[in-house]
Amino acid sequence: MLTLEQFPLKFARDALAPYMSEETINYHYGKHLDTYIKNLNGLIAGTKYESMSLNDIIKSSEGKTFNNAAQVFNHDFFFRGLKKEGASAIPQKIIDAFGGRDKFFEQFKTAALSVFGSGWTWLTADMKIITTANADTPIAHGQIPLLTLDVWEHAYYLDYQNRRGDFIDAFLNHLVDWDFVANNME
Repeated sequence: MLTLEQFPLKFARDALAPYMSEETINYHYGKHLDTYIKNLNGLIAGTKYESMSLNDIIKSSEGKTFNNAAQVFNHDFFFRGLKKEGASAIPQKIIDAFGGRDKFFEQFKTAALSVFGSGWTWLTADMKIITTANADTPIAHGQIPLLTLDVWEHAYYLDYQNRRGDFIDAFLNHLVDWDFVANNME
């Protein structure tokens, strides 16, 4: 039986400051993600989904089960891809695909700013920047994610209020773990 648990962060909850505060981590990771995990465990108990992987639940479910499963995946992926001051360097494959670091950052930011309401901005393995609304996720559409940014207000509002662009800049310049992205390319 599948029982999901919250994975431990690879950094202390205050480690991403000043770009992401401990208070934001406590609410976003500690409350939002935890609630999705608890909800999903309750929804799949005693159903065909309890013997499936998270990815398979996402690909075969709908409604509340899909929304909670996809949000568990999206948040897990987001938090695993964070690290203060990134890592080594942006992978060369991304630089080549977008014509440089600055062009990639510009296109990613433009996409993230275009999300109306709540959603996500992704870089996929085919070197495309896509956005998804609400709980939608690339794996539901057969795509492989490399990087994601949560642009729901709960991800940044405590630190940036309505300045989503500043949050996106902080994410790209200081919070992406480029080693995590590179490992997803393999």
